[in-house]
This record gives sequence, structure tokens and C-alpha cells, in this order.
Amino acid sequence: MSERLYDYTKITDLKDMLKKSGEQYKNNIAYQIRKKDQNYQYITHKEVRQMINALGTALLDMGLKGKRIAVIGENRYEWEIGYLAVVCGVGVIVPFDKSLPENELKNLIERSGVEAIIYSKKYATTLENAKKEGIGKLKHLISMDLEHHKKGVYSEKELIQSGEKLIKQGNKEYLEAKIDAKKMSIMLFTSGTTSTSKIVALSHHNICSNLMDIASVLDVNSKDIFLSFLPLHHVFECTVGFLFSLYKGAKTVFCDGIRHIPDNMKEYKVSVMACVPAIYEGIYKSIRRQIDKQGKLKEILQKQEQYKNSSMKKKKEVFQEIHDMLGGNIKLLISGAASLEASIEEQYRLFGFNLVQGYGLTETSPVVAVGSNKYHKIGSIGKTVPSIKAKIINPDKDGMGELVVQGPSIMLEYFENKLETKKAFIDGWFCTGDLAKIDEEGYIFICGRKKSVIVLKNGKNIFPEEMENLINKIEGIEESFVFGKQMSKDKNDIKIFAKLVYNQKIIENAYKVKGKEKIQKAIQEKIKEINQTMPPYKSIRGILLTQEPLIKTTTGKIKRQNNLEQIEKEETKCN
Repeated sequence: MSERLYDYTKITDLKDMLKKSGEQYKNNIAYQIRKKDQNYQYITHKEVRQMINALGTALLDMGLKGKRIAVIGENRYEWEIGYLAVVCGVGVIVPFDKSLPENELKNLIERSGVEAIIYSKKYATTLENAKKEGIGKLKHLISMDLEHHKKGVYSEKELIQSGEKLIKQGNKEYLEAKIDAKKMSIMLFTSGTTSTSKIVALSHHNICSNLMDIASVLDVNSKDIFLSFLPLHHVFECTVGFLFSLYKGAKTVFCDGIRHIPDNMKEYKVSVMACVPAIYEGIYKSIRRQIDKQGKLKEILQKQEQYKNSSMKKKKEVFQEIHDMLGGNIKLLISGAASLEASIEEQYRLFGFNLVQGYGLTETSPVVAVGSNKYHKIGSIGKTVPSIKAKIINPDKDGMGELVVQGPSIMLEYFENKLETKKAFIDGWFCTGDLAKIDEEGYIFICGRKKSVIVLKNGKNIFPEEMENLINKIEGIEESFVFGKQMSKDKNDIKIFAKLVYNQKIIENAYKVKGKEKIQKAIQEKIKEINQTMPPYKSIRGILLTQEPLIKTTTGKIKRQNNLEQIEKEETKCN
């Protein structure tokens, strides 16, 4: 367990957080938004809280007290205002995954029992149809984009204006609303198809304990600038990006898309970003290509060796030109939602970037552990945050077993699912489903998902994530999926296969080959090289090549079952 390294503001609930941080940072810029004319719109922390209070007042005036209200859309301040307006005095907020197809979105409306949805224009047709069809309890549609109410659809902007008038007229119902911090206020769907996904019930107490823990171990303050990229419905971005930024009185800017991340970092002088490993790997590869193109790769590698034991401050000075590629203002990079390859983490830190790994789940609000300035080891997710206890159950001879955790940020339950809730806990400890080791100093190392381990005939365990990290180092390979394939009628006769997503241009340039057969041969040679570094039972026996991306969640996690099903379908077609 980490000790608290920094001062933090004690908060009881999110309404309390907004009040206390709002008083302290009211004149700070909360959002900087680029408009169509390329000028910027600036919104202060005081204005944010005024909008939240006004929208909340208007929602209560619509009769939505105690109701469930969904929010869906791309990352934008209107999404965040809607979320907080609901959760801080109206009812239960239900963030929907913005990537869901129409049928699954309607399924969520039915399952969640929401009576209103705050949404961006992309979802207008789907939601208007859902309301007409009488899906679930849906009654009210609230658009983030409309300037005025139109055809039975409310405008979020106009609701804010009407709420302001109500407050001026003396309506204090929302302003004086009491929060039950231990009651369910947030409903989150786990990833997976909507029919199998579980609903995680979280409270203000869950989220706020996590915010205080994060604030006490990460060096973040009101001068920092957060880049919002990961989808806001995901608890990692929601807590560590959106809510944490408001809690600390910092500024948030919104990313224009995955290809624009380095440019946005430069444009806004971003200092803090929480993202997934794939993004950091992509940025690193881009930096390395630029260095190579400039003919400086050998010189840079020599400098890394020369200064590898220097302080982070000294490394930043030495590699200032690398930092300038990302705006020159990076202070903290947090990698989460999946495992980051240790060599990539090491490269960033050799350049003087403070990249740390964090770990958590939707059920833990989410942060269980995170590296910090004081507590850091390459390849580790750090130590648990101050309020969380962790231990390993049923360890093997190497000390590896399932990671179980306990603390105030652990969910209330899986909503209306007593069986799954019971299965998730052992003697009051939440079972993460991840296999891990904890060293003598308390650093946690994640080995892989319990469900994804491939068990071979000889009893050996294969962790797909570990092998995928090796494969992804091959130049031109963008991502990979390692799986076990039954080779005979004997169910235990499993061999290791891999599906590889490659970039044709990079492969052709790197290996001077053209055509599918030569590309396949070049990649197979690289796989042979990997096989030679591992014991024979780990050898990759076959590869499938594609240029189509793997099926993933919106935060970039590989959906293993979905990818296996797709491979089986493709093989059935071929046969």
C-alpha cells in the first residue's frame, strides 16, 4: 500500500467536491475548446458549476427526481455537465458506450430503465426511434447540440437557461439537495455484449475515495492541462481524466481523434494524459521513426545509455527535442486499461517522460494501484493506492495467483444480480480475475487474465498478453492476438497460433518485399526468431495475417472471445 505523498482536499461526495474545488479554483479555466473558426472558447470552473446547478434544477423541474438518466456522446464538456448535473442532486447517471450499434443501444435503454437521455446529434435518429417504439421507460430526449427545444426534444443549452431563471426566482431544490454517498448513483455496464454484460453499481463514496487516493499519490495540481481522449463512459477516463481534473482545478482539452494526439499535445501544451498502452506504443514508434529519418537514432541511443542513471529532470534537458515533439510540457503520462510492454515504458522513462502504469477495473472505481514519483518499478503497476488492500490467493510455486482487493472504492454490487455479486467476492475480498505477483516491497506485477490463460497438455500455462507484447515489437505489426488451437480429437492437444494485423507499407519498406506471399514469408522469419528465444512448448505454430483491426473494446482491450469466434467463422468458410 502506498503512503500519501501529497496534500488533498477531503470530500464526502461529488457535490461536495464541486463546492470545495469550485471555491478554491473558481477563476481557473476548466475547459478550452477550439471552435469552428479556430478561435477558442474558455469556460471557468465557476461557470461549470453554475451550468451544473442550472441543468440540475431544470431536470428536477421536469419531474426527474430519483430517476435514471443516460448520457451518450463523444468527449465534450456538455457530456460532463450532464453527468454531474444528474449525479449531484437529480438521480442515477447511466453512461452509455458511444460505439454501440442501434440494436445494442436499445437493449441498454430497456435494461437500465432510463427515463431520459442526454445525447449528441450522432444518436438523434436512433434515440428518437427508440422513444417512438416505446423502448423501456424512455420519456425525455435532451440534445447537447440543439439551441432550442424542438419537436419533443429538449435542448441542454435551453434547459440550462431555464434552470438559471428558476434559481433566480428562488428555486433552491437542487442547490440544497442532500446526497446519500453510500447509495447507488452511477450504473456502469461492463464490456461485452449487452445481453451478457453486468451492471456495476457505484456510489459517490466509491468514486470520491478513489479521487482522494489518486490525488494523494500523483503530482497533479491546478496548473495542469489534461488531454481527454479515452471515451468518457469508461470509468478510467471518467474518474482519472474528467472528475480528477475538476477536483484539482485543472484545465481539460478535448482530443480531435487518435491521429491528432501528438498535434493536440503540442497545440494545448498538455501536461497530463491518461491513455491505453496502444496509444503510447504508437507515439513511441512515431518518435523513433522521426529520429531515424533525421539520421539521429544511433546518437540518441548512445545518449540514452550515457544518461540512463540520471534524474528525470536531467533526462528531460538532454532529450528536450523529443519532449518538444509532444509540446514540451508533459509532466505525467498514465497508462491503464491494459498491460503496457515493459520495454516501451522503459524507453519513455529513458527520455525523461514520467510514464507510470495504473491498474483497476470498473468494479473498483477504478484505480487499485498506480506508479508514482516515489513508488515505481518498470513492468509493475506500482503499489496499491492508500485506501486499498491487495493480496494473492492460491499462489503457485512462483508466487503467482489471483489478485483480490478490498477497500472503499469497491462497487456496491452487480445491480439486480445477487448470484454474480456473490461469485465476485471471497470473504469480503473482491476477485479481480487477474493473475499477479506481489514482490517483497509491495509492487504488483500483473501476469495475465485468469480466463485467457492457455493450458497446454504438459500442464504449462501460456499467457497470451506476454507473447503478444513480443510479437507487437516486430516492425510493421500493429497488433496481435495469440490463441490456443486444438490440433486433434484430444481436447488437451493445444498448439499456439497468432493472428497478426500488419501495415503493408511499413512491411514492404522494412523488409524490401512485395506481394502477399513474400510479406507472409518475411513475417514468418520474424516469428521464428521469437520462437528461438522461448522454450519449445511456447512456440507459435501458425499465423494468420490480416490488415483488418482486431475486435476491441472502446478502450483498446482485445475482446478474446469475439476474436476467437471470428477466426472460427473464417476457418469454416475456408473449409
